[in-house]
Amino acid sequence: METTTWRAALLTACAPAAWGTTYLVTERLLPPDRPLFSATLRALPTGLVLLAATRRLPRGDWWWRAALLGVCNIGLFFPLLFLAAYRLPGGLASTLQATSPLAVMALAALIIGERAGTARLVAAGVGVVGVALLVLRSPGRLDALGLAGAFGSVVVSALGFVLIKRWTPPVDLLTLVSWQLVVGGLALVPVALLVEGAPPHLDAPAVGGYLWLMGAGTGLAYWCWFSGLRAMPAGAVSLIGLVNPVVGTTLGVAIAREAFGPLQALGVVLVLGGVVAGQPGTLAWARLRLDARRRRTPRPFASTCADAPR
Repeated sequence: METTTWRAALLTACAPAAWGTTYLVTERLLPPDRPLFSATLRALPTGLVLLAATRRLPRGDWWWRAALLGVCNIGLFFPLLFLAAYRLPGGLASTLQATSPLAVMALAALIIGERAGTARLVAAGVGVVGVALLVLRSPGRLDALGLAGAFGSVVVSALGFVLIKRWTPPVDLLTLVSWQLVVGGLALVPVALLVEGAPPHLDAPAVGGYLWLMGAGTGLAYWCWFSGLRAMPAGAVSLIGLVNPVVGTTLGVAIAREAFGPLQALGVVLVLGGVVAGQPGTLAWARLRLDARRRRTPRPFASTCADAPR
């Protein structure tokens, strides 16, 4: 059971690891100042390809359920995320995004009755501190619209993740991913055209960057992420999402030669420690160790005498 859980956790971690490459790919390869176009291109073509491969449309209640999931996880999440990224300092935006596990745990308790427990809440708090040490710099000017975008993106994505746990899809995960990407992509098209205008010219590096984001960073990543949501508690999965800034920072140091000091190293340790500590396998191992210690602890002499038959 524990081996299966850790396999699911490692598969799930592929999603935030792929998402962690987005920052560097966007900075180095994609056209500047086109976040909505980039979000649309990531979602809609990938969703259409997957839909053509799976050849299954929603039925019954799953028409509106797929629409709601697509809007939460893609159509609303992407614009709100980019709004925060463009109007807030990058470190502050990343730190606010790191509160997502706490939002997921709160909504999971309200909607599906999944109790996080003290250990997982502490792990989430440790992870947030780690992300702050990893990426947070001087906060600068706090933009109200940017803060609204950051917190809004956390809430809508947390709601989408918890609803996937509540509803059992009648289809395989690739089909479920395709529905959400198509819905979210279609919702983004008019917004991107209205805000950013006609699509930009794409050179060869941009095409390569978009192909990477569409394949590994979207189609594969969301399949891994939703696989984790099926197999593990929502709170544990959301903690794995903190791998995202660790990968982003690592790539920034290795490729972009960004600064990395003792505080950042401590941040990495805290983030990964929080992720591991909040997983079901770790919590189960800790409970077994505690039970074994209790069984080995001798009972006090006075208590033993008092319990003896008379």
